Amino acid sequence: MSLDKILSIGGKPGLFKLVTQTRAGFVAESLLDGKKISVGFKNNVSVLSEIAIYTLDEEVPLREVFKKIQDKENGEKTPVSPKDDKIKLEEYFFEILPNYDEDRVYASDIKKVIQWYNMLHEQGITDFEAKEEVAKEEEVKEVKK
Repeated sequence: MSLDKILSIGGKPGLFKLVTQTRAGFVAESLLDGKKISVGFKNNVSVLSEIAIYTLDEEVPLREVFKKIQDKENGEKTPVSPKDDKIKLEEYFFEILPNYDEDRVYASDIKKVIQWYNMLHEQGITDFEAKEEVAKEEEVKEVKK
């Protein structure tokens, strides 16, 4: 499953998988406990594939940040916990994304990124490639044949 179907819903803990769309919103399933909820269009909803992290140069898509964490940890969970102190979280994030904008990326944002990465890892969602990248790789393989 790609990050295009994973949601963060304001006021709700954890992440959700988009199940289906309805006339008044959509149905989402919690990755924490598997419970389904109905979400209206008025709720603050973010699709993980659309989130980016500020750096001093540009905005880096969240999927790339997850990929960097995955590479650093050899596909395992992070050694830091979202509950660790601010300094430890910032030091870890600096190892992942050395040029992140410390003025616009808060400790609470870093906590969410680490929490989300670990939650996705627990659910076996570890494919952080963009659909376009996967499509291009498949095209290259076809051309080489």
